This record gives sequence, C-alpha cells and structure tokens, in this order.
Amino acid sequence: MADIKIYTSNTCVFCKAAKQYFNEKGIEFTELNVDKDKDAVDYLVSKGYRGVPVINIDGEDIVGFDKEAIEAKLNI
Repeated sequence: MADIKIYTSNTCVFCKAAKQYFNEKGIEFTELNVDKDKDAVDYLVSKGYRGVPVINIDGEDIVGFDKEAIEAKLNI
C-alpha cells in the first residue's frame, strides 16, 4: 500500500476533489491542512510550492489534482 499525503487548505476546491477521488477509490491517505499545520506549510515552502493540493505518493510529489499522474504512480 502506498504512503499518500495530501496537502490541502480549507477553501481549495481541487483539494476537496482530490480527497473525494481517493475516498471513492477506497485509497487511504493522510491529509495535511496548511491552514492548521505549520509543518505542512514549511514543507511546501521548502519545495518551492505556492499552492495546493500537493499529493505526495511514496515520497514523490504531484502538484495539483492530476488524475493521470496519480493513477500512473499507483498503477490503477
């Protein structure tokens, strides 16, 4: 099983869509909300990312809700 982290914010529509996608597929993930978690903000800033969602699958970041990239990484 892949280790999946989704960096989100409270107002991000694409974040909600990404979480819904993973939930519908029955794929477990950890949500890291930048509105509540300073470490999540620090991680994104350290990588040079300026927006969410950022989806980290087994240590590899996918910026944005890119279903094709997600499915390729998860082999689904």
